[in-house]
Amino acid sequence: MERFDSKLMPPRDQIVLVISRIYRSGLTTTSGGNISMIEENGDIWVTPAAVDKGSLTSSDIMQVRSNGEIIGPHKPSSEFPFHRAILQKRKDLKAVIHAHSPALVAFSIVRQFPNTNLIPQAKDICGDIGYATYELPGSEALGSSIASEFAKGHHAVILENHGVVVGGIDLKDAYERFETLEFCARAIIRARTFGEPKFLKDSDINRFNSKFASFPPEMDQTDYPADEREIRYTICRMIRRACDQGLMIGTYGTMSSRWRGNDFLITPRNVTRWNIHPEDIVQMKDGKREKDKLTSRSVLLHQEIYQRHHDINAIISTQAPNIMAFSVTGKQFEDRTIPESWILLQDVPLIPFEEHFSSNEKLSSRISSTTPVMIIQNDSILVTGKNILHAFDRLEVAEFSAMSILLSAQLGPMVPINEKQIEDLRKAFRNVI
Repeated sequence: MERFDSKLMPPRDQIVLVISRIYRSGLTTTSGGNISMIEENGDIWVTPAAVDKGSLTSSDIMQVRSNGEIIGPHKPSSEFPFHRAILQKRKDLKAVIHAHSPALVAFSIVRQFPNTNLIPQAKDICGDIGYATYELPGSEALGSSIASEFAKGHHAVILENHGVVVGGIDLKDAYERFETLEFCARAIIRARTFGEPKFLKDSDINRFNSKFASFPPEMDQTDYPADEREIRYTICRMIRRACDQGLMIGTYGTMSSRWRGNDFLITPRNVTRWNIHPEDIVQMKDGKREKDKLTSRSVLLHQEIYQRHHDINAIISTQAPNIMAFSVTGKQFEDRTIPESWILLQDVPLIPFEEHFSSNEKLSSRISSTTPVMIIQNDSILVTGKNILHAFDRLEVAEFSAMSILLSAQLGPMVPINEKQIEDLRKAFRNVI
């Protein structure tokens, strides 16, 4: 995969890459959604009007010069007036995304906006959300309404009966804000299938950020033998698969794999997950991190798990959307749905958010051969395995089981596998469990 680079990649290529990802992720339609970027000289690059979002090429992207001249084979997006108005009003913003993503449209048509205090990192990414009243699409009035909200300092604005607009210091920043806001909207809607989501206080988020502000010390020199490089490629491949399957978002998701002894490799902090590359992965050796790289915030927990549990060789923590319905409501995840689910996952405990602030030793002690998976309230699901594929399989099974439970809530009360049937499974599959 070509590395997404906001500084080196031409604007038209950045726009094609991001709009294609939005479309493939089911967050806009063939005709819906538009993206713009502005250059230092005032020229604006924008998606075209009435061109299939699933097959755009860089030659389709339109350029509107600062003097108003239009360059390209199509017409600029019909929503170009509000893109221009935002970029003129907010000189700190260099990219704008508008999309009709389903969950955010749902909020827009009930005239609400999602509370991003759902998970620790979302509020910092999304900021305070603005709200623009309805105006005719493509009109100057709509542009004025939206731009006035951005002028208040918002980086994201819910459009009444129209979806969302987000801005960023570059296109990567804008996309991560859009994806995170849509994630929060979906998680809240799923949670309300069977409960009421619980939100974090600002003090909880500040305490969380303080807890994970430091990093392990750096090593002086790093070696990259063949077996180490192979792990890097495996982690990247599985991280991208997780993003493609909706099991991770670009701003969050940690994967690590044991290398030799208690040394391991882990995903970095502040690198977009769907565009991660082998050179981004961080080596942890003798408790020290690879020089000039920042590890995922949960690195010390992963380190403690590897030291305590020698049969665990891979760990994944992420915010899979259906699982998060249980995480944010505090409802117990009952995986006794089908035999295969329980055999692979066992009973999954729900860990209070407060345990983040206890010792890593205490949290790692929650994991065992009979408890390979746990859900942390308002944070994530953590799964372990004998290798990365094994852990990934557990993650998929947990997410599918959560989806089945949410769907079944529309049909009637769930009837789980009973205790005698569980005991039969323990006996029959004792060598698997």
